[in-house]
Amino acid sequence: MNYPNSYISVIGAGSWGTTLASLLAEKGYDVTLWAHEKDLAERINRERINNIYLPDFAIPVNLKATHDIVEAVSNSRYILNVVPTQYIRSIFTQVKQYIRSEAIIISASKGIENDTLLTPSMILKEILGRPVSTLSGPSFAKEVAAKLPTAVTLASEDRKAGLLLQEIFNTDYFRVYTHDDIIGVEVGGALKNVVAIAAGICDGLGLGHNSRAALITRGLSEITRLGISMNAREITFSGLSGLGDLVLTCTGPLSRNYTVGYKLGQGQKLSDIISQTRSVAEGVATTLSAYDLSKKYSIDMPITEQVYLTLYKEKPPKEAVRDLMNRTLKSEFYGY
Repeated sequence: MNYPNSYISVIGAGSWGTTLASLLAEKGYDVTLWAHEKDLAERINRERINNIYLPDFAIPVNLKATHDIVEAVSNSRYILNVVPTQYIRSIFTQVKQYIRSEAIIISASKGIENDTLLTPSMILKEILGRPVSTLSGPSFAKEVAAKLPTAVTLASEDRKAGLLLQEIFNTDYFRVYTHDDIIGVEVGGALKNVVAIAAGICDGLGLGHNSRAALITRGLSEITRLGISMNAREITFSGLSGLGDLVLTCTGPLSRNYTVGYKLGQGQKLSDIISQTRSVAEGVATTLSAYDLSKKYSIDMPITEQVYLTLYKEKPPKEAVRDLMNRTLKSEFYGY
């Protein structure tokens, strides 16, 4: 089926951007995928495959890739941001004058900008001066590309826009729920990557299932406390973009952030781990932002603090675990 007035641009040709662009193209939409690497864009158009970030899946013939960012956004009715959070500002600042005034902006990036401590939708809203919806939830790109059943959340300030976007993204294997708590959805999506690094460390150290279950549970508590302080709603963190995404990222070997933590737990250096992959593990940069947010809002976030010390102060993982376990005893539910 072809859809009228449905020109969509996906900015970012990593595994998630390529997956979402392919999903939309298979629904009949006219989709352009912007790739930072010129040779990647050319290869996608020529060979119908993203050999760097999603090598095992064919790309629909009606999806066009480009390296020209101005070309990508100029005629778009919908613009989907899937750029790593720390690069959103530089990319969208250079093209904001080319984006149509009626274009609808959606973000599927997960992170918090260093220095400004803004979420992806906040960055885009500041640059473009318009509302930004957010797509998030437990969704490994490879599993969505393989059309395995997945459920996510689409958060929007405007109910009509949310319902429209729900229909655009929803398929028989990709179920989309609507929500209106954008900040809660984004905080959950960003901070789960920090906890996933901690979960990977635990598994890399061979600490067992008990420790990982405790870590996930206490990690959710930290995320919720911070989110509430940032005016998010507590219930959001029990949903797909909170608990759902946290469990997936802390237990799935496809998680880049979990993998970073696992390798740290096994004794590898962060610089060596990062140099071994072209994909971005958002949790590394997000840890710095999350640590700064905990200080800004005076929120107790001990897991985040220990991940920060491990990543940025080279604290041995075993010492981080020891210090977590030997903190002052307290009630389970506090600080709400």
